[in-house]
Amino acid sequence: MDNLRGQLLIAGAALFDPNFRRTVILVGEHNDEGALGVVLNRPTGVSVADAVPPLRSLVGPEDRIFVGGPVQPQSPVILAEFERPDDAGVLAFGSVGFLTGEVEAGAAETVRRARVFAGYAGWGPGQLEAELQESSWIVEPAFPEDVFTEDPEGLWTRVLRRKGGDYRLLALMPLDPSSN
Repeated sequence: MDNLRGQLLIAGAALFDPNFRRTVILVGEHNDEGALGVVLNRPTGVSVADAVPPLRSLVGPEDRIFVGGPVQPQSPVILAEFERPDDAGVLAFGSVGFLTGEVEAGAAETVRRARVFAGYAGWGPGQLEAELQESSWIVEPAFPEDVFTEDPEGLWTRVLRRKGGDYRLLALMPLDPSSN
């Protein structure tokens, strides 16, 4: 299996797990030990300034926390676009990556824009590969506009439409197909 770092995982039609239904995940790391990423399209109603005041300098004054996934939801995960990619603790693609460890006071000076997530999504060895074989996920290259979209709730539909073909039809599927 190819390394999926920097790719989007788009929840397929058969993925009913409430943690991942209609999600779009950016894969930040993928190796023999497993994979991890963050859900890009689950904003909360809580601002970063209210929830994690020390991180407010990295984001806009009204920016919200996102639910990054079910693993360690009490821990903040910071995804950013960096002035210099080498400043990322873990680089996902291009100049987009994760801040790791303690956030230094001057970190905002090296960051063009950032998002703060509560927790992350994780897979053990071979688990993501098995889910891909079951067609739980659709893979698509990530772009910075996906990560920092102003309309995170519409990301799942937008990325499927961009992928084209039969995926455009999937993008139109109602949340509950039986109500169609």
